[in-house]
Amino acid sequence: MTSSESHASTDGPIAGEMVRHGTGVNSNRAFPTESYPSSLDPFVLFEQFYIDPTKGFPMHPHRGFEIVSYMIAGGMEHEDSLGVANTAYENDAMRITTGSGIRHSEFPADGQACTGLQLWVNLPQAEKDADPDYVDASADSLPTEEQDGATVTTVIGGDSPISLHTPMEYLDVAVADTWTWSVPEGWSGFLYGVTGSGTVDGHSFTEGDVLPITDARSVALQNDESLRVVAVSGRPHGEPIRQRGPYVL
Repeated sequence: MTSSESHASTDGPIAGEMVRHGTGVNSNRAFPTESYPSSLDPFVLFEQFYIDPTKGFPMHPHRGFEIVSYMIAGGMEHEDSLGVANTAYENDAMRITTGSGIRHSEFPADGQACTGLQLWVNLPQAEKDADPDYVDASADSLPTEEQDGATVTTVIGGDSPISLHTPMEYLDVAVADTWTWSVPEGWSGFLYGVTGSGTVDGHSFTEGDVLPITDARSVALQNDESLRVVAVSGRPHGEPIRQRGPYVL
């Protein structure tokens, strides 16, 4: 699949698309999908994965981008060619810089199913051959604060211990009432519904929905029933995104 730097257009939230990976893992993909058939520079793809106890991803290669995995429920065991072995549980995060090349595996921990969110972030062409790297952060190391209308955990950005080669922000937001999210000038981003339901700028928004944003704007979220979202934004590279399976060229 090749994704260009152009963006599909959407007036409001769209539903994610179920994808079944070759190893038997199911995901709800936010983009690219038939409804939104492009990447969202600097973001290559985003999906929520559901791994049954007997499924997973055996050791496989990646290069040319960075991976952020954020656990929603259960645990996921990670091992890689750098010699790292780590298990991430609910609200723990992992970042892999695949750079010039890395191999890793992902399996559910403790014989139990798990679910989480995975984001692929493009590396600029000048940094495609960066040294591969790995870092993780436990839930209690990610800063959490009460804002007007929401509880916000910063997974990436601000005082988070995780950073990427791309300037970006990744927020986990439990909306209690009404909360406003702003995308900075020159950045792009998206909202993804993790659980519950509510509205986004007056549009119905529920689990598995995504709202892509390609210009600076503020978005008003209203909680109806336990609305939890992730709000992700980043500075585009302005370069074509060329995905070839596990590689981003």
